Amino acid sequence: MSDGPKQEPAVRVVDRRWWARNEEGGAADEGTRKPTVVEELEQRLADTTAQLQTVIGDYRKSSDEFEQSRVRIRREVAKEVERGRRALLAELLEVVDNLDRAVAAGTAATTDAATFARGVELVRDQFLAKLESFGVARLAVLGEPFDAVRHEAVTTTRVNDAAQDGHVVAVLKEGYGIGDELLRPASVVVGKADV
Repeated sequence: MSDGPKQEPAVRVVDRRWWARNEEGGAADEGTRKPTVVEELEQRLADTTAQLQTVIGDYRKSSDEFEQSRVRIRREVAKEVERGRRALLAELLEVVDNLDRAVAAGTAATTDAATFARGVELVRDQFLAKLESFGVARLAVLGEPFDAVRHEAVTTTRVNDAAQDGHVVAVLKEGYGIGDELLRPASVVVGKADV
C-alpha cells in the first residue's frame, strides 16, 4: 500500500438546461454558447432598459423645468398684480388730494354751501372718471324693469302708474360693473302698482 494522496472518485455533472444541450439531446460541450435567440432577447432587453432610463431621466428633467417655470410665472404674475395695484392707488391719490382741498375750503368762513357742494361734486366726477379709465362704469338702472342679477331691491313703494309696476323707481346706492361683469348690484326701490 502506498501512502500517497487519496484519489477522490470522479463526479459527473449533467447540465439539464435546454440551451446547454446539443441537437441530439445530450449535454453540450463546455465551450458552447447560448442560442442566438436568447442573446438577441437579452440584448433587446438591455437596449430597452437603457432607453427607458433615458426617457425617465428626460421626464424628470422636463418635470423639474416645468415646475421651475410655473414658480417663476407665479412670481412674475404676483409682481405684475402688485404693479397694477400700485398704479391704481397712485391714480386715486389725486382724488384724495382734491378731497383734502374741498375739506379745507369747506372749513373756511368765506365759502358758501353751494360753492362747497359744487367742489365736492367735481371731486366725485373726477373719481368716477378715474374709475371709468379702469373700465368701471355706473349702471344706469332708474326706470328699468327690476332684474335680480343687476339690482338689489331694498324696498317697494306703491305707484299709481301701472307702467312703473316692477320697475326701478329710485336708486339708493349706485351699482357698478366692469366690462360685462357686475362689481356691485344697485340698491333700488321697486314700484308696485295698486291692484
